[in-house]
Amino acid sequence: MLAFISRLPVPSRWSQGLDFEQYSRGIVMFPFIGLILGGVSGLIFILLQPWCGIPLAALFCILALALLTGGFHLDGLADTCDGIFSARRRERMLEIMRDSRLGTHGGLALIFVLLAKILVVSELALRGTPMLAALAAACAAGRGSAVLLMYRHRYAREEGLGNVFIGKVSGRQTCITLVLAVIVATVLLPGMQGLAAMVVTCAAIFILGQLLKRTLGGQTGDTLGAAIELGELIFLLALL
Repeated sequence: MLAFISRLPVPSRWSQGLDFEQYSRGIVMFPFIGLILGGVSGLIFILLQPWCGIPLAALFCILALALLTGGFHLDGLADTCDGIFSARRRERMLEIMRDSRLGTHGGLALIFVLLAKILVVSELALRGTPMLAALAAACAAGRGSAVLLMYRHRYAREEGLGNVFIGKVSGRQTCITLVLAVIVATVLLPGMQGLAAMVVTCAAIFILGQLLKRTLGGQTGDTLGAAIELGELIFLLALL
């Protein structure tokens, strides 16, 4: 699962003999994968901040996060915005989302989300927020809350990567994933801060899922990527 949604090197024997359709069983590991990715990003911020200051450290830690995932989720965000904001019929929206070319709306979405993350990370650091904990918790929250777009949702297309998860996740898996994400957030950010940010994130992603369902007739791998990126940003914003 770590190799599937990140570019971190993983021994091939870990996934040897595992059928692609069985990947949905690993959904409960999403918060821990986010914890690892966010932890690496947070370490980069801590290491760079004394040398280049908060703004550049924020820039490089967000860049590192994008590189660690191979831009996988950012690509989903761009494709989703290109399709949704095209104001076309549902079928045409899905066709646009499949197009590998970057459109105006997708480009604007990438600029907005990446710039917003850099600014929010900078502001949190200026306020004395422990950035290793904040970034690790945000990435765990973003991936954990994405399960809300899988449970009791249908896949909007006939085939694709998202079909491995969407509609294949049980209520038990959903609850475990969300509880683990909450635990990670509250342990890393004690008190009500982590819990409150997680509640806000889950509420926002749930609403996003319902809006996408009404617009597209279901979810896709692209919408899952968009949910992860927006979930991270919303969690960080909720910490302000």
